[in-house]
Amino acid sequence: MKGNAVVYVCSECGREETKWMGRCPSCGSWNSFVEEKVVQTSKDRTQAAMPVIDKAMKKLSEVEVDKSFRFSSGISELDRVLGGGIMRPSSVLVGGEPGIGKSTIMLQMVSAAAAHGKVLYVSGEESPSQVKLRAERLKLDLENINIFCDTRLEALSEAVEELRPAVVVVDSLQTLSTATVPSIAGSPNQMRACCYALSMLAKTNDIALFLIGHVTKEGTLAGPKIVEHLVDTVLYFESSDNGVRFLRAAKNRFGSVDEIGIFQMEEEGLKPVKDPSEFFISSRKENDMPPGIAYTAVVEGSRTFLVEIQALTVPAKSGFSRVYSDRVDTARVNRVSAILERHAGLHLSDQDIYINVAGGMKINEVSIELALALALWSARTETVLPLDMVSFGELSLAGEVRPVSFLEKRIKTSSEMGFSTHLAPYAQKAKDITACRNIKQAIMISRGISKDN
Repeated sequence: MKGNAVVYVCSECGREETKWMGRCPSCGSWNSFVEEKVVQTSKDRTQAAMPVIDKAMKKLSEVEVDKSFRFSSGISELDRVLGGGIMRPSSVLVGGEPGIGKSTIMLQMVSAAAAHGKVLYVSGEESPSQVKLRAERLKLDLENINIFCDTRLEALSEAVEELRPAVVVVDSLQTLSTATVPSIAGSPNQMRACCYALSMLAKTNDIALFLIGHVTKEGTLAGPKIVEHLVDTVLYFESSDNGVRFLRAAKNRFGSVDEIGIFQMEEEGLKPVKDPSEFFISSRKENDMPPGIAYTAVVEGSRTFLVEIQALTVPAKSGFSRVYSDRVDTARVNRVSAILERHAGLHLSDQDIYINVAGGMKINEVSIELALALALWSARTETVLPLDMVSFGELSLAGEVRPVSFLEKRIKTSSEMGFSTHLAPYAQKAKDITACRNIKQAIMISRGISKDN
């Protein structure tokens, strides 16, 4: 093959083909192949470009671990999601919708991390003056933040070698380019090459690297999927209707992926939320409880908090029932509705179902199924559930209420929030619970408590 060759690369998974294809054989994406030019390089040049972290072979027991390998980012919720703080060396990919606060939290982070060493903020989308104006608005210390606005990989590598920073933030990965890849910035090959080179640079220089990435209209990180495999941690920013931001880890080599960071956007930037329950529980007085509302306790990593599940049923407008739910998986809502029809005699097949979670948080836990079922029953029958009742349990297809994990933590947190009735599975022996074996019994108990009140 002479001169430049042309290949077609899937922008979703990075698969290469010699001709354009409508559907990717690897990931199944449609119309995802883009044309890329490939320049042949000699074997010697390719080997010289490959970085070497450590040539010496040694026993794992002989490896020395620096005590300062992990340090606080200065933002408690970010530390929680990262697994206890920033790890050196490491590479972190941060994704989220435009305007959600990715650049803001990274600028706040480098300002706080300056206490542990030099920091470098690489801006490929904003000018230095624009970054300065944002930093002044956030009331950050500008003296300790170094800014670099050249998005050429070669120039950035030289700057990092010269400065020797402890933390580097690149805003964003889509703006980087290298002369070894003959395509525009943001193409799959450019993103893959730049991400790999920077990750190796971070490992050889003991740097904590943060890469900000764009997302597609489906909410996934733009670029080939292989970029997520090259980094150590992948973080996603989500937002709710009331301005609360959620930070989740989709991948984390240094901690749990179950933790969640909760922030609120204010004039001076993103502020960690210490008590998240105030955003997810509506304040109501006695006899002020509407139908279709149920409370449950969810566990996210090491944290437990209360959430409010809201349900609404109305006659179907189009002749067949539809489910509208973007905070709880639609398949789960359909399954719980079928269980209610079969085992509780609740007719929902001619109803449009609307499900929401107060505060806009997305919930994937199976423990919410009992509360979801009670909220649907309450909305359909217009029966108000007790204001002081919280429920948690998984529903089987036979209508049984199955045990859930961390029951004691859920009871403790809900009790501290003022809930006195804890409706839980009969199979779990715990203090201060009202036990139920199946969904029909749970409804009878809830109806009895409502009449007592």
